[in-house]
Amino acid sequence: MTSSTAPVKSRGRSDRGAWFLVLPALLPILLLSVGPLLYGVVLAFTDAQAGRTEPTQWVGTLNFQDLLHDSLFWDSFRIGLLWAVGVTVPQFLLALGLALLLDQRLRLRWLARALAIIPWAMPEVVVGIMWRLVYNPDAGILNETIRDLGLGDGRDWLTGLATALPAVILVGVWAGMPQTTVALLAGLQNTPGELHEAAALDGAGAWRRFRTVTWPAIRPVALAITALNFIWNFNSFALVYVLTSGGPGGRTRLPMLFAYEEAFRYGQFGYAAAMGCVMVAVVSVMLAFYLVGRLRGGDDA
Repeated sequence: MTSSTAPVKSRGRSDRGAWFLVLPALLPILLLSVGPLLYGVVLAFTDAQAGRTEPTQWVGTLNFQDLLHDSLFWDSFRIGLLWAVGVTVPQFLLALGLALLLDQRLRLRWLARALAIIPWAMPEVVVGIMWRLVYNPDAGILNETIRDLGLGDGRDWLTGLATALPAVILVGVWAGMPQTTVALLAGLQNTPGELHEAAALDGAGAWRRFRTVTWPAIRPVALAITALNFIWNFNSFALVYVLTSGGPGGRTRLPMLFAYEEAFRYGQFGYAAAMGCVMVAVVSVMLAFYLVGRLRGGDDA
């Protein structure tokens, strides 16, 4: 009897020891991520406001009903989708070209790779401040270059109704391209060189080798990083806040900025929490589609 129960007791002690080792890493996640998320969900069903003297009341789905008829919120949602697509697609295409270039046997390739990831190492606030200087209408390098080339007097890129969103998208592409480049470059370096050599011996050109050898090898990485980039871009806040604060006229007001303004400018905590719940639901649906596709199709999803 002793010999049969010993393994059970040993496994029990092992499980308790494993939980003890995981606990230090699990506690910050529970306290700083799961806890605030659950509190925000509860807050979305209340009328919590800043500076209110009356007790907070439970209002049920009233905040969500108001969201359905809030044209400003849905407009920010549309702008968020435009921003996410406008940043993610060029980001991927440019990163793919850069990764293919950095995968070649070039002189000083190590230096080029180091320079390519510099934007990734810079905080978003610093990137925003730097690009505000670039876009400065009076002394910015962009307008100065336009004037030197005789192409006009330049313009105020970040306050123009027609130029604000494209200007911010350009910054988003520049800031996020390095991480996509690194992911794709890692996939390229895992592609066996013998496959390229065999395709070249068969007379395949550069485009055919890319289509039949390179792309199938990096497709899982490409799909994964593109899905994550889209979610990250949709949830962007700091970069656009520093550049435009959502202006001009709400042309760059992303959903996160809209929720931030409702919470910390107008003090509507319950309403802002409802916006946060909607955005979490949208992101969860995106992740679910991606994960279901991967589980059904494996690497070919």
